[in-house]
Amino acid sequence: MLTTKTLSIAEAKILIEGARRKSEEMGIPMCIAVCDTAGHLISFDRMDGGKISSISIAIDKAFTAACARKPTQVYGNLCQPGQPTFGIHITNGGHFSIIGGGLPVTSDGEIVGGIGISSGTAIEDVEVADAALAYFHAESGVTA
Repeated sequence: MLTTKTLSIAEAKILIEGARRKSEEMGIPMCIAVCDTAGHLISFDRMDGGKISSISIAIDKAFTAACARKPTQVYGNLCQPGQPTFGIHITNGGHFSIIGGGLPVTSDGEIVGGIGISSGTAIEDVEVADAALAYFHAESGVTA
């Protein structure tokens, strides 16, 4: 039998708080999604002014980061015509995201979930996701 670690709702809320703080600092209201290792949504927050179209994008970024176990922006480069993973963005019912802003969440080197950020540019979304992870590790004491 396999045993896997995954994020709790309390830990998901810490990630959301870290993302919210960075988003406010940048002046960009974001949609923030956190999922477990299987890509199922644990918690979601749409800041006032976060784009409605970014709701599903943030969720898909969190799903991809957790399930594919890599930052979503990695797949943006690998998914171009002629590249080895071209077409991956249309798998999983279209929920596989290749846009920057989705990052795996780790604990002691093990992936325990994913966070997805959307409403800014892909670069801004990555910046917020990075800040959320840094805040999470600082506040929770969980080692990356």
